[in-house]
Amino acid sequence: MGYTVTGQSERAAPPYTSRVAGTGTIASLQGISVRAGATHILRDITLNVEPGEAVGVFGTNGAGKTTLLRLLATLLKPATGTGTILGADLSGDERYEVRPRIGYVGHVPGLYPEMTLDENLSFIASAMGIDHDAVTTSLAAVGLAGASDRRAEVCSHGMQRRAEFARIVMIQPEFLLLDEPHSALDGNAIDLVD
Repeated sequence: MGYTVTGQSERAAPPYTSRVAGTGTIASLQGISVRAGATHILRDITLNVEPGEAVGVFGTNGAGKTTLLRLLATLLKPATGTGTILGADLSGDERYEVRPRIGYVGHVPGLYPEMTLDENLSFIASAMGIDHDAVTTSLAAVGLAGASDRRAEVCSHGMQRRAEFARIVMIQPEFLLLDEPHSALDGNAIDLVD
């Protein structure tokens, strides 16, 4: 099993300085391995992502692409190697501090099913100190203005994906991670994502 990383930078990884300055490496992995029990999911990964750089990861099912993205989102700790995301050490507790600055859209929508789309985004906005106007604007930006009062559990998978992208529009992350971003989207939504 394997995968290919495109757009990868070969530069050394200076510490991350600030969002405003736009300098510093966004992500730096050196010799990273991730295990599930005794099984290596990722082995000896080295990767640098610089500000403004787009990186694509391609590979077969089970190659570890989602695991790599979850690691970059600080949701997993490496078993071996060193890494930083937005200047935070992946092995330490400081990785929790940078999570609000990371936007991750995974396979499963991160929505509370019993809440409306507006309530889901409002919950996040409130936790992050974002004005409610951004919720309305973000839902409209992805074509969900007319569905804001629908509970997530009655929305199609494509609408749930759009709501995830509305969250990304709203939080404006410094580091954006998209796992199969076109999954369950119609042609219009794919154009919005691209």
